[in-house]
Amino acid sequence: MTQPQAEAMPSPEDDADSAQNMLGYKLRMAQILAFRAFEAKLTRYGRAPRYLGLLATIRADPGLSQNRLADAVALRRSSLVNILDQLEADNLLIRKPSPTDRRRNGVWLTEKGQQTVTALLKEAALEDARMTKDLTNDEIKALHTILARVIHNLQV
Repeated sequence: MTQPQAEAMPSPEDDADSAQNMLGYKLRMAQILAFRAFEAKLTRYGRAPRYLGLLATIRADPGLSQNRLADAVALRRSSLVNILDQLEADNLLIRKPSPTDRRRNGVWLTEKGQQTVTALLKEAALEDARMTKDLTNDEIKALHTILARVIHNLQV
């Protein structure tokens, strides 16, 4: 008597409804893996690596209001306040009344914040190079273009 053969388990690639085949899943997985690798190398900077995008946005637009900052980095305003409190406690940024509108606070980097962002952006460039090491320059450019369009689609 022959044993019935076990059916081969379908691979995620065979299942069109599999989460692994969803673009959102792959984007999130790439983000998680990239973030872990980046943050693990930079523990000496405390919380700053986690919030590099936020800090770089402040550097690019000093004095930005908290509301506009939340919109720029796709955070809820209530979440942003807690993050800003932490980064201010770490002496990376300061909040003060806007010189043009006393009804709102602007956010600026401290000198330590400026230095931290500069160092972290250099590290981020190295991580980008590692992450894209097997891609051609044209593929990297295409990836940037496609991701910018996806982000735009999600913002509207």
